Amino acid sequence: MSAILSADDLNDFISPGVACIKPVETLPAAPPPVSTAAQSEYEVSFNTDVLPPSDLPPAQISLTDCLACSGCVTSAEAVLVSMQSHSEVLEALDSGPGLRLVHDRAGNVSVDGLDQGGKIYIASVSPQSRASIAATYGVSEREAGYMIEQLLSGPQGIKARAIYRNAFQWVVDTNVTRDACLVLGAEEVMDSLSTRKEAGAPTKPILTSSCPGWICYAEKTHPHVLPHLSRLKSPQALMGTLLKTTLSRKLGISPDRIWHVAVMPCFDKKLEASRQELTDAAWEGTGAQGVRDVDCVITSKELLMLADSRRVNFLTLPRTPLPTASRIPFPDPKLNSFLFSIPWRRNGDPAAGSSGGNLYYILQCMASQHQGATVETTRGRNADVVEYTVNSASGETLMKAARYYGFRNIQNLVRRLKPARVSRMPGGKPVGSARKPGGRQSGPDYSYVEVMACPGGCTNGGGQIKVDDPVITGRNVGEVKPGPQEQKDWLAQVDEAYFSGEEGDVESNVATLDDQTDLTVYISPSYIKDTLAHWATMTGIDLDILAYTSYRAVISDVGKKIGDTERVVEIAGKIGGGW
Repeated sequence: MSAILSADDLNDFISPGVACIKPVETLPAAPPPVSTAAQSEYEVSFNTDVLPPSDLPPAQISLTDCLACSGCVTSAEAVLVSMQSHSEVLEALDSGPGLRLVHDRAGNVSVDGLDQGGKIYIASVSPQSRASIAATYGVSEREAGYMIEQLLSGPQGIKARAIYRNAFQWVVDTNVTRDACLVLGAEEVMDSLSTRKEAGAPTKPILTSSCPGWICYAEKTHPHVLPHLSRLKSPQALMGTLLKTTLSRKLGISPDRIWHVAVMPCFDKKLEASRQELTDAAWEGTGAQGVRDVDCVITSKELLMLADSRRVNFLTLPRTPLPTASRIPFPDPKLNSFLFSIPWRRNGDPAAGSSGGNLYYILQCMASQHQGATVETTRGRNADVVEYTVNSASGETLMKAARYYGFRNIQNLVRRLKPARVSRMPGGKPVGSARKPGGRQSGPDYSYVEVMACPGGCTNGGGQIKVDDPVITGRNVGEVKPGPQEQKDWLAQVDEAYFSGEEGDVESNVATLDDQTDLTVYISPSYIKDTLAHWATMTGIDLDILAYTSYRAVISDVGKKIGDTERVVEIAGKIGGGW
């Protein structure tokens, strides 16, 4: 979520809630035994007059604890930033010698050094983070991508000063899996409009699920919208699944020997990476704790911290790609082409927005299926609420959709989706925001809504470099401290960098284009589907498991009164006590 959001004007307080039991609750102390010498350090006392020790270590909250806690409305950014950071990346790289990949003349890739306990390191980079870096250093998004690749994998990057000279074997673009999400998302919406709706499919209107701040908010405060959420994984999550399933199958290694970091514009992506649904337990079907598909998430700001920690001057890094000869191919040739054939894909038309273009692509798909169809745009109460109508050549309404960005607008959306409750008063009208019998939501009959927590979209994520950050203000010493207007102007520069891709980016790989290619976003649905089918066949895992996920309501205990006995039992259970 954006750093410009605050608890003063929004309902998304981003810190541990009052029900966060991890740092504040302890069991009652034990009564002193007769013999002090015989006292066990593990005995429990019920003498509440005994003061607790004063030398206890600081309490730690893991990401899983934060996700399971029901006291926070959205992700606690202050906690998350200390749990997944550039320091964790350096610690992972310096944990031991990495696995060595060997590429023979037959094109096969094998692993050497398994007995040394090393890992394979991979990084995926979002286009919003590249845009933030591009605006900061005055380069194009494509050049920023090459600079990031040089930092993570190149000879002048972080490995030059590392203990074991470990670096990231591959640096991939999450736009690859974004394309797959767009194609699968369009299918999901088109199926919802047809009469052949499958069991378990989301209910109209389908709401995007790629924003983890929005997902956390829905799960903890508005479970009535969960049936509407798209079941698709986000591009970050889908990339993590693709990398770990393919490498573990092709190289015959455990998923925990593959370490994947994602560079994202948003702190909330750290929370997404910690979800139990996004581990190998989901696609292996083990039901165990599982290894994360994305081991760590760092933001655009933290990427620069990573460079500073290794004393690398990011500005001086080469703005050219690494030599092809130095790159070992991905173990599967078809997926290697899918991941690397188009370096730093374009981000489409500016009308698609800076959050991946989910809604834009679906509107274009619907219009393309009806000759002469047009898309009508209607602005809502502010710039972050936009309604779209696809009309046929005869003027018939084919589909209605909308875009809702920012929590103020999201709150209005979820109220309109809340089903009505029957009044307890005899003859009373239905109660609720919908105020319609039968529990139907009020307002336009949307088929699809693109929902993002950050006003302005993902280029305005909380982890992006802001106009008042030292890397920016250090160049303008003596000037007035930047305000909201300067931040708005800065965001416009980031958006401009986001759409700065060259026209030749796609023509470099004409083989992936066909008659069905959408030239506005350069996506070939048939190529995407064929590649995904190959992935499922190669791994032996059904695509429904690989590409889709699930959500669940988180029940809050805030405001509930419970007795002391129940509270002790509850606390003991949470810390593993046998009560």
